[in-house]
Amino acid sequence: MIEYTLSSHAARVVRDAALKAGVAMSELAHLPGFEPETLADPMMRVPTASVVRTWELTVATGPPDVAIRAAENATLGRLHVWDYLFTSAGSFADGCRDAARYVSTMSDPVVEMTVVEDDRRLTVTYGIANYSPAAVTAIDEFAMAVLLKRARDARGPGVVPVHVALAHRAPKNHRHLIEAFGTRAIDFGARTNSMTFLDMDAERPGPTGPGDDELGLILRRYADNLMENARPAAGWHGRFRSVLAASLGGEELSLEMVAHRMAMSPRTLQRRLSDLETTWRDEIESVRHEHAATLLRDTELPVQSIAGRLGYTDARALRRAFQRWTGQTPDAYRRTAVTGA
Repeated sequence: MIEYTLSSHAARVVRDAALKAGVAMSELAHLPGFEPETLADPMMRVPTASVVRTWELTVATGPPDVAIRAAENATLGRLHVWDYLFTSAGSFADGCRDAARYVSTMSDPVVEMTVVEDDRRLTVTYGIANYSPAAVTAIDEFAMAVLLKRARDARGPGVVPVHVALAHRAPKNHRHLIEAFGTRAIDFGARTNSMTFLDMDAERPGPTGPGDDELGLILRRYADNLMENARPAAGWHGRFRSVLAASLGGEELSLEMVAHRMAMSPRTLQRRLSDLETTWRDEIESVRHEHAATLLRDTELPVQSIAGRLGYTDARALRRAFQRWTGQTPDAYRRTAVTGA
C-alpha cells in the first residue's frame, strides 16, 4: 500500500464534511487528488497532505464539533470494504481485528490500528501522525467517532465505550465529545488514540445474527486485491500533462483550453508552471517528445499519422522536431527501438 496516501472514499467523506462546514469548493478543487475522476475511482489513493489541508480548512470554518458531524455523515459503506470487514464478522472483536489488519484500505499506512484484549476488555488503538495541531484534533476525534459508529452498526446502538483516550490536548469544552461517545471517561494528551469496550460488548452477536464466514473470506480477498493494486493520484502537474496529451491532436490547442479543462484560470496555470521553472511551450515540446517516442516504439503507425496525433501540420514538422530532440530521424529511432541496437 502507498504511504502518505489514503483511499478516495475516505477523502470524499472529508471533502463532503468540509463543504457542509462552509468551505468553498474553490478552496478544495485545486488540491491534488480531489479531481472528480480520482474521487470516483475506488482504486485511487489521494495524497494525505490534501486531506490534512482539507481538515485545516474545515476546522477554521466549521463549529467545534465539526469532526463529530463528519463521522455522523460517514454512514455504513462510505468507507468501502473497510466498513463491511468491521461489521460483518461473527463478533465485534473479530470485526475489529479485520478492520485493524486492513486499515490501510481506508487510511494512510503510516498510521497503525491495533486491537488489545486484556482483563475482560478490548481496546482498539489508532495511531497519530505529525500533522498540524488543528488537523490532528479533527482527525483524532473523527477516527474515534467513526470507530464507535461502526461498533454500533455492528452490535447495536447500545454499545458504549468504558474509556476513550485522545492524543490531542483537552479543548476548553468537550461536551460534544461526551455526548458523542456516551461517556465522561475521556482522557486527553494520550500517547495514542484508543477506545475500550467491555468483553460483553465485544463478543456479543450483532443485530443481524452471527457472521457469514464465506462473506468474510470474500471481503478479505477483495481487500488484499485493493491494497495490492491501488494507484496514487497524479499531482496537478501529472494531470496537466495528461490533459495536454489528450488535447494535442485537436483542432485548437491553447493554454486557455487546457486551463478550462483543469478547472483553473489561465493565469493560475501559468503561475504553477512558472513555480516548476517550466513554460507552456516547454511542456508542449516535452509531451510531444514523450508521445512521439512511445508511438514510434510501440505502434506501426506511419510518421504522417503520428504527426497528426501530436498536432503537427505534416510529417516534415515532426521530423525536424524529433531530430532536434534526439539527434535522430523518427525512422532511425524506430529501427533502433525495434532491433534494440
